[in-house]
Amino acid sequence: MFLGVDVGSISTDAVLIDSQKNILSYYIVKSGFDHKAAVDKVLKGVCEGAGIKSKNIIKMVGTGYGRRNVSGIYKSVTEISCHAMGIHTIFPTVRTLIDIGGQDSKVIRISEEGFVETFVMNDKCAAGTGRFLEVMANAMDVGVEMLGEYSSRATKAVKISSTCTIFAESEVISRISQGDTEEQIIAGVHNAIADRIVAMVNSIGLKKDLALTGGVAKNEGIKAALEKKFGKILVPEEPQITGALGAAIYALNYKES
Repeated sequence: MFLGVDVGSISTDAVLIDSQKNILSYYIVKSGFDHKAAVDKVLKGVCEGAGIKSKNIIKMVGTGYGRRNVSGIYKSVTEISCHAMGIHTIFPTVRTLIDIGGQDSKVIRISEEGFVETFVMNDKCAAGTGRFLEVMANAMDVGVEMLGEYSSRATKAVKISSTCTIFAESEVISRISQGDTEEQIIAGVHNAIADRIVAMVNSIGLKKDLALTGGVAKNEGIKAALEKKFGKILVPEEPQITGALGAAIYALNYKES
């Protein structure tokens, strides 16, 4: 058994695979302020899910924002490399990956072997991230999980001009007072994020196939907004565990060392 653990700023994810790269189990928890406790939870969760003991794990690789808090790891690997390898394992034809997490977004160009060719990352500003969506949802008193459904009912999208989260929130509140519907505003918010991602993709160049991962990939409104720009986008069944899967693949590759 080989384990990958991705300790992000919002969630901690673990994936357990066998020597044939089959996913045996995965587990996701909120990272919270105690990353070591979160790692303990996902380790216990994947082991219970696969019906094994932790001693059966041959190698463990850590990745993500808090990877240094993973005890017992064999190696730590950058999240960019793990996301690339993870999506390559799921969709071998993917050459460009958009990953939108809670606190950052990244676009990665990937080789035929699943390695990173180049990438661009937005981790200094909330625009184009899950945090941006949370702020906008709170401004409209709408649950984040409902944003995709709301935007799907929009007959048009209003223009959200601001890329700064604070100014965009003020713009959303102004739109509400002007009588624009929640559906129209949310569709506009999704388009604003898509525009931000398009600029990132263009900065390194698009190669297809294109995939979308991260917690925000579960939002159908974001996927639809991006597909208007790029055409068909592949999304894994569970888009939140791609980094952890890549870490598990690296653990498997390190098995002989």
